[in-house]
Amino acid sequence: MAQAIRSSALTKSMRCTVPARSFTSSTSSTLSSGSRHNVCAFYPRIQSTQTPRGTLTAQTSSTGILSINRHFSSRKSASTSNTENKQSSIPGAPDITDHYTIFPRTIPAGPPPASSFEISTGDLRREFLQLQSLVHPDKYAAGELKQHAEALSARINEAYRTLLDPLQRAQYLLREWYGIDVTAEDAATKHALDPETLMEVMEVQETIEEVGATPEAEEEINMLKKENDGRIKECVQSLGDAIDDGEIETARKECIRLRFWYSVGEGLREWQPGNTDIRLMHSS
Repeated sequence: MAQAIRSSALTKSMRCTVPARSFTSSTSSTLSSGSRHNVCAFYPRIQSTQTPRGTLTAQTSSTGILSINRHFSSRKSASTSNTENKQSSIPGAPDITDHYTIFPRTIPAGPPPASSFEISTGDLRREFLQLQSLVHPDKYAAGELKQHAEALSARINEAYRTLLDPLQRAQYLLREWYGIDVTAEDAATKHALDPETLMEVMEVQETIEEVGATPEAEEEINMLKKENDGRIKECVQSLGDAIDDGEIETARKECIRLRFWYSVGEGLREWQPGNTDIRLMHSS
């Protein structure tokens, strides 16, 4: 009974709503068995699915692993074409079809599986700075061209922040290429955290409750931080491997787990001596 109460309290503590593009999001997770989303059971019945990014086809291997292939659409929307035409007058303007096309030097092959999920952050930052230097709004006088430069600069910033962080990169790929949005408002029912990981999160909270007000608290918290860093590293590796191999259901699960470990890490960083709990929030 105590465990059930703690699970309910933990679920409630993870529900929050913050502005977009911040480190937190409006999603939550629950341990309810009835809310678990079985993607493997759903996608094999689909012959093809239209999404904003093209056409998806799905199949299940003999091992039961979901594999989804994306067939890119060669047609561009009128709004995209108009935006590109406006930006063509800005020297050095990149192709803004998606986040990956903005950085052709760093990611010439585009998104996985054509390229690896892992990205050289050093190369990405160098190309980002070069692009921002080329399209910086301060280079243009007030007027329509300056407004276009400001919009393009913001677009480059958004793509850079998304691709730089493994979690945001994975969420972007799952949403845009496979139609799986783990940050959506209904994610609590469609993308519940697995019970094993939830128990690990609860154990972290229990440890903080037990030692938070003791003289040894800071040392214990530092140990928890190191342990959580290790979980994040392991989870990012598993997530990247799944995306590279086209194992989308595995990638979805690992992405949800990574969201929680990010949340635990943020809570541990915000911990102050004397506190006996941490506030868990998801990154967007």
